[in-house]
Amino acid sequence: MNIAPAHIEALEALGYTAEEARFLYIVATHSGYFTARQFLAFTGAHWGKRTTLFWNKLKNARHARTECFPQSGVICHVFSRRLYRRIEKENVRNRRSHEIDFIKRRIVMLDFVLLHQEHQYLETEQDKIRFFCGTLNIEKHYLPVRLYIGSKTPRTSVRYFVDKFPMFLISSSSVVTFTYVHEGAAIFADFVRHLENYLPLFRQLSEFRLIYVSRTDSHFGKAAEIFQSLVKIPLESDIAADLLHYFNVRKSWDEKQYAAVSDADLIFRNQARSRFMGERFEGLYRGWKNGRVSEGGIRQLLGTNDRPRIVHFETCVVRAALAPGNSSG
Repeated sequence: MNIAPAHIEALEALGYTAEEARFLYIVATHSGYFTARQFLAFTGAHWGKRTTLFWNKLKNARHARTECFPQSGVICHVFSRRLYRRIEKENVRNRRSHEIDFIKRRIVMLDFVLLHQEHQYLETEQDKIRFFCGTLNIEKHYLPVRLYIGSKTPRTSVRYFVDKFPMFLISSSSVVTFTYVHEGAAIFADFVRHLENYLPLFRQLSEFRLIYVSRTDSHFGKAAEIFQSLVKIPLESDIAADLLHYFNVRKSWDEKQYAAVSDADLIFRNQARSRFMGERFEGLYRGWKNGRVSEGGIRQLLGTNDRPRIVHFETCVVRAALAPGNSSG
């Protein structure tokens, strides 16, 4: 994590120690919210004079406030415009107030970043735009985007990467690592929407990783299955060639031409059946089988994979460690 010394110095000028300044920079950049256990784990401190001084600094300077939520405990929100301005992130929306579900996800995001401080993060919307459009020469319309309409004026604003999930590079590599942070019930519709929103950008990359982050590993199997179906298989394979192979094997089997179907063909058919489910593919199969749709037409409709891609999917459990006990420190 490359934090500019000037930003640490700017926070130190507000009365914070170097360690406190580094922690506040990470919180303001990646979350806006933090808990006591996260500060204690970051500093290696225990409840006592040192931590009390930190809370008092935040409170007296009106840089942060504490909020108490049922079942979630006390959460600290760094909201001061002045503090964000000191690190050149005045327009970052982390300083705004949010609902508890949003906050809980931000706490998980902060846990992930604190566990992986060695990476080079693309911290802001503009950092990400500069990397993809400037460094990788990807056109802007491929980036995940959302249009906002003003509540008081008819003006609209276009925002990119609004999920704010951590995104980073490993050392000097240009292979980007995306993350998806799961928090709450096992509802995968949000994960599907997220992948669909990023697919145009994914298609422009020759290699990338996505890490599925959660408090528990109970969702990982389903998440991997969704990613495999929506992203990895379509991007790493030639979908038109695979569909035509599936049609040929299926037609031979339907017509009881069993000698023309190998064991490998049967394995492929069983795997491809779930991949090519739905009325769209059934209609194409009927049209192809009856001669109304040509192989060339299918290739033109689905496109071909004109370059090799390498797609990685990983998982990460981020557990909420208990805060140290109330010993002096």
